[in-house]
Amino acid sequence: MKWKRNILACLSVTILGGVLCAGGQEQAKLADSKASSAGADTAPGSTVVSSNAAHEAAAARFEGEKRYRANCGRCHMAPHKFPPRMMATIVRHMRVRATITDEDMKFILRYMTE
Repeated sequence: MKWKRNILACLSVTILGGVLCAGGQEQAKLADSKASSAGADTAPGSTVVSSNAAHEAAAARFEGEKRYRANCGRCHMAPHKFPPRMMATIVRHMRVRATITDEDMKFILRYMTE
């Protein structure tokens, strides 16, 4: 019985470490994409760029919510708010378990982290 507890503890530590590591990578990617999009807003006609970006962000959020409901809503209630690093690992894990496509995973991750 004690060995089962030790195995569970080791698995928990391993998963948590993976979450933190993968989350750091995802957070760095998000920071890079935000920095590059912020630079695009300073161009002439930036109101057009920012309104297009806002429209695209809203469309991506809607698409992510739709795909969340289709793929995840069968088993899970409304999404909880987790830090982006943790959410990236959770979504990747569930991608394998629920056979979600890579495109669906990206939309769902964006929806879950905004």
